[in-house]
Amino acid sequence: MNRAAIFPIIIAGTLALITAMVGGSITVLNDWYYSLQQPSWAPPGYMFGIVWTTIFALIALAGFLGWQKAPSRRTAEIMLGLFALNGFLNLAWSFIFFRMERPDLAFYELIALWLSILALIIFCGRFSKSASLLLVPYLVWVTIAGMLNYQIVALNSPFG
Repeated sequence: MNRAAIFPIIIAGTLALITAMVGGSITVLNDWYYSLQQPSWAPPGYMFGIVWTTIFALIALAGFLGWQKAPSRRTAEIMLGLFALNGFLNLAWSFIFFRMERPDLAFYELIALWLSILALIIFCGRFSKSASLLLVPYLVWVTIAGMLNYQIVALNSPFG
């Protein structure tokens, strides 16, 4: 691997790691969370760490590949902006759901998060099919999270 490729890998990996760490620090599994009724199909708790770790690794790799394949600096900057927006929306969902204890509002925010992932997939797909495909598991997982979020709201309303 050449030196020019190392810097984007380090940056993508570091940004994904920081986002994961901040998200993890926002996620508080307290008495409120454990008192929520969960649907019978909810994944076991240990799955979330495994899945999110895998997803953040895929996001970092997608960011690196997208950076490498972007046809222009402007395209790379737009892609980075989309990744930044997505990271913000990912953290915002955790804050709204866990810190504000508002799954109802978090569900609406999750729609924006889902759309930002779709935008990344479509945008990256214009110049890097690999980067685009690496983001599909993220979209699938957030779709599952959205269904879970919706069911938690249905089983536990009202909030706030």
